[in-house]
Amino acid sequence: MTSRSESGIRVRGRAPKGVDGAAASALPVAAGLLTATLALLMALIAFGNITDFGTNQAFVRHVLAMDTTFKDPDLMWRAITSHTLQDLAYVAIIAWETLAALVLIAACAVWLRDGRRRAGNARARQLGTYGLLMVLLLFGAGFMAVGGEWFAMWQSKDWNGLEAATRNFLLAAATLILLHLPGAATRSESDAGNEAGNEAGSGAGDDTESARIPQPQSRESQ
Repeated sequence: MTSRSESGIRVRGRAPKGVDGAAASALPVAAGLLTATLALLMALIAFGNITDFGTNQAFVRHVLAMDTTFKDPDLMWRAITSHTLQDLAYVAIIAWETLAALVLIAACAVWLRDGRRRAGNARARQLGTYGLLMVLLLFGAGFMAVGGEWFAMWQSKDWNGLEAATRNFLLAAATLILLHLPGAATRSESDAGNEAGNEAGSGAGDDTESARIPQPQSRESQ
């Protein structure tokens, strides 16, 4: 911030931090906490499917078999009735959930360990992005598109997971957006860029300001 004194000399100073600065400094914390929330959610989902294998196994079997839909002949050719294929699909889902949870947990670990350093923060955001994209693909492409539309899960009153899939998809999408907002970088990373910019501009600013200082006139010229 530059101000002009009564003598006409321009004075440089740093603008005080206000509400915007406080909000920007809270963005990295919010992004980290939401990423940790998704990591916990995915870990619990995977853990539940592994330790209680039979509950969602029945869900996947009914969705793929399409036996609780309207049974439209134009759609029923899509059904998968083989229990082997159904169980393979369920195991693949659990493996994807587990991998997504591990990637998100790794992102949180890097944040806690090296988040204050520029390289560590960039690595954490990269891992967080990969994990969140895996969650979006699982619930968006897997449950909403393939399960909901291809296997007509929306027609079933008993085996319909679209509400839960939409909730998880939106949470992951909001976290991914927040993670990539300009202010979501750690404060140390942002300050490093700001300080470099300030140092680059201070030299030119000082030369310009010194030229603006009025020079005293000699008595002879008067």
